Amino acid sequence: MLGNLKPQAPDKILSLMAEYKADTRQGKVDLGVGVYKDPEGVTPIMRAVKKAEQRILETQNTKAYTGLAGTQEYRDAMAGLVLENAPADRLASVATVGGTGAVRQGLELVRMANPDAVVHVSDPTWPNHLSILKFMGQAFVEYPYFDNATRGVDFDAMLAAIGKAKKGDVVLLHGCCHNPTGANPDAGQWDDIAASLEKTGAVPLIDLAYQGFGDGLDADAAATRMLASRLPEVLIAASCSKNFGVYRERTGILMALGEGSEARDLTQGAMAYLNRQNYSFPPDHGARIVSTILDDAELRQDWKTELEEMRRTMLDLRKQLAEELRNLGGNDNFDFIEHHRGMFSRLGATAEQVAKMKEDSGIYMVGDSRLNIAGLNNDSVPVLARAIVEAGV
Repeated sequence: MLGNLKPQAPDKILSLMAEYKADTRQGKVDLGVGVYKDPEGVTPIMRAVKKAEQRILETQNTKAYTGLAGTQEYRDAMAGLVLENAPADRLASVATVGGTGAVRQGLELVRMANPDAVVHVSDPTWPNHLSILKFMGQAFVEYPYFDNATRGVDFDAMLAAIGKAKKGDVVLLHGCCHNPTGANPDAGQWDDIAASLEKTGAVPLIDLAYQGFGDGLDADAAATRMLASRLPEVLIAASCSKNFGVYRERTGILMALGEGSEARDLTQGAMAYLNRQNYSFPPDHGARIVSTILDDAELRQDWKTELEEMRRTMLDLRKQLAEELRNLGGNDNFDFIEHHRGMFSRLGATAEQVAKMKEDSGIYMVGDSRLNIAGLNNDSVPVLARAIVEAGV
């Protein structure tokens, strides 16, 4: 039986990581994997996380299962963080195995509710979106998103495309810090997106993986909160991997807003059922860290302070890189890097140019020229800038 399995294509990012590790050159730069790194190249454990874990260690007296949906404390804390004033009469939620698990459970919920739904997904998007959709056999179409000439959002084309969605379809949106491009709609464009969804009756599935990494916790959630207030049905897949730094704890949540308490209860039951079919009870350690932090004023403030430091570090790196490229090239062609938000930017380089940067300068980035800004430091920014110019990007 097992001999009938077909070889699977290796994950491009994991393959890039292995190639980077095998490279013996000094001064090589890893801009591939999407994790935050400090200037020393370490993904740190946040201060509040350490304090919360110590508190849990000292006070926790059982490792028994939580409920199928996870603890109410975690779900309430995350609803407050994402939605601020979460409408209890409309909101159903379940803890998930990371943000990826939340996306998968959200798509499973869509299939249960409407087997004929078509998912509209941005071009480009996070590779796992397409991988999951294809594995599920879920019908999907791509809508234009990134303008390779301006390195911004091709908004007119995007709006025209999502306007073709039908009632009961799903439009997959990135709540902030669009992965892989770093280019986000502005507030007015988000209003236009909401108006389109109101007109078509399509349901947004918002992937919110980077809240706090762009313009701040509340600013990054503004579009999600606006859609939740205007639309009758909204799905939200949120992750704690980046903003709490608990990558390996696989801490996520799926939230669903419906029309009233009856729809809420039906949805809550369906979501708990899906958890049961996939992994029974969700993991608790990361979720308990998050709820411990968010429910304690002192820990929450310390977490927000450190998160803001991380955000500011990435903004400073963006500014430094844009300035280096401006000085080297004598033009403002790369100013878009400073205006992008989050961990990623897409340079608009060809695969050949990306390969040249790797071969000549030890610069490792994904083949579509997505680079992780958080993989840089003050010393490596000039190295990357020279490599970009020498590659003719």
